[in-house]
Amino acid sequence: MALRNWSENILFSSAPIHEPQTVEQLQEIVRASRKVRVLGARHSFNDAAAIDAQVDVDGTQEVNEDTSAAYISLEKLEAPLEFDSERGTVTCNAGITYGELCTRLNAEGMALHNTASLPHISVAGACSTATHGSGDGNGNLATAVVGLEMVTADGELKSLTLEKDREEFEGSVVSLGGLGVVTRMTLSTEPAYLMQQYVYEDLPSAELYQNFDEIMSKAYSVSLFPDWQGGVVNQVWFKHRTGLVNGRNGQDPAQLEPVDLALPSELYGARAATTHVHPVPDFSADGLTLQMGMPGPWHDRLHHFQIDSTPASGDELQTEYFVPRAHAVPALQAVEGLRDRFSSTLWISEIRSVAADRLWLSQSYATPTIGIHFSWRKNWPAVREVMPLVEEALAPFEVRPHWGKLFSIPPRQVQAAYPKMEDFRDLLRSSDPDGKFRNGYLDRFVFG
Repeated sequence: MALRNWSENILFSSAPIHEPQTVEQLQEIVRASRKVRVLGARHSFNDAAAIDAQVDVDGTQEVNEDTSAAYISLEKLEAPLEFDSERGTVTCNAGITYGELCTRLNAEGMALHNTASLPHISVAGACSTATHGSGDGNGNLATAVVGLEMVTADGELKSLTLEKDREEFEGSVVSLGGLGVVTRMTLSTEPAYLMQQYVYEDLPSAELYQNFDEIMSKAYSVSLFPDWQGGVVNQVWFKHRTGLVNGRNGQDPAQLEPVDLALPSELYGARAATTHVHPVPDFSADGLTLQMGMPGPWHDRLHHFQIDSTPASGDELQTEYFVPRAHAVPALQAVEGLRDRFSSTLWISEIRSVAADRLWLSQSYATPTIGIHFSWRKNWPAVREVMPLVEEALAPFEVRPHWGKLFSIPPRQVQAAYPKMEDFRDLLRSSDPDGKFRNGYLDRFVFG
C-alpha cells in the first residue's frame, strides 16, 4: 500500500520503513542510508515529512520507489520515560504521542504548560514544526523542550541542552527534520493542575475587533472559531486553570463541583452555550473534551479532543498563518473580507494566540503572534484557488505560514520572514554536509 499522510492528500515516495528498537540499530540504519526521514503521526498536510512526495488528493498518481532511502518510525524505540522531580523535567521517546505522554505525566503529578488541540500527534513532530496550543502567556509546544538527543548524519549520537548549548539549541529544536533523527527529548514540566472549559456562541465580529486583547486574555487558553459568515464568531472556547491537583487532596476531578468563576450568561454580546458543542455545526460533540465548566485534569481540557477518542476522519485540508499580535485586528478584518469565497469551501477556522520565543524557525520568533487556522473541505482545486487569496490578504502583516500545513507563499518570501534563516542554513550545512536529511521541502523553503 502506498504511504500517505494523515489526510491522504500527499503521496510519499516508496522506501523501506524501519522500526529500530535500540539506538544502536537506529545508528546503523542512518549510516547505511542515502536519504532518511522520520515518520511520526504524519499529520503534516504537505511534504515536510517525506523523502519525496506529491499532492495526490484523488489517488491517481503513481509512487516512485527509492530503496537507497529509509523512513524511520520511533514507535518501538526503547526509551522509557524518565521523571526528574527535582529539576521538574521529563525525558521521553521523541516518537511518543501527546496523549500517552500527558496521561503518564498526570499520573506523576506533573503537567505541560500547553498542548495541541489533537492529542494523537507525536511530540517530536509537533515541536519540529513549532506547532502550538493557545494562550497569551503560552509559548508553542517547542518552548517546553530543554534537551535533545539525536542521531546525526554520520550515525553518531549528539546531545544538546538549553542550559549548555543555548545558541545551537535554539536553532535545533524547530528543525523540520533536517538535523538528524531526534531520539529523546527533555521537556520542562510544572505541577499538575485542574481546568474548566466554557463556550460562548455568536460573538459579534465588531465586539471582537473592539475588545480583542481583553477577550484573548479572559482565560489561560482561548480559541475563537469563526466561519467568517454572518458577522459573528461562531464559538469562543475559554479554558480556565482553577487549581492544583494536589491541592484537591487527590480527589477524582469528575466528582468535583465546578469552581464558581462568576462568568456571565452574556459576554461581549456572545451567549453562554447551554450544551456541549462542536466547532463545526451539525457535528457531534462526542469525543471532545468536556465543556460546561465541568472540572477535570489539565490534559482532559487543554486538548480539544479526548485522548481516547478517534480523531477526525481526515476528510479535510488545513492551512494556517501567523501574524504578529500587533497586526491581529486588521489581519482578521482582511480575512473576513474574503468570506464570500469561504462559504462552500471551509469547515471552520480557529484563531489562537502564541507567546514570543527565541527558537530560530518558530513562527513566533521574537514576537507574540496569532495563528489563523483554516480547516477546508477536501476539495483541492477549490483550496488551491482560495489559498493564495488568503495569503495575499495577509501579506501586509508579516505573515508566516505553519510549517506543517498547506501554503503557496513563495520560498523567498518564507525565508525572508525569519531573521535567523541564514544561521539555520549554516547549521544544516555543517551538521549534514551531504544532505542526508534534506528533502524537496527543505530544498525549497530553506535553501531556495
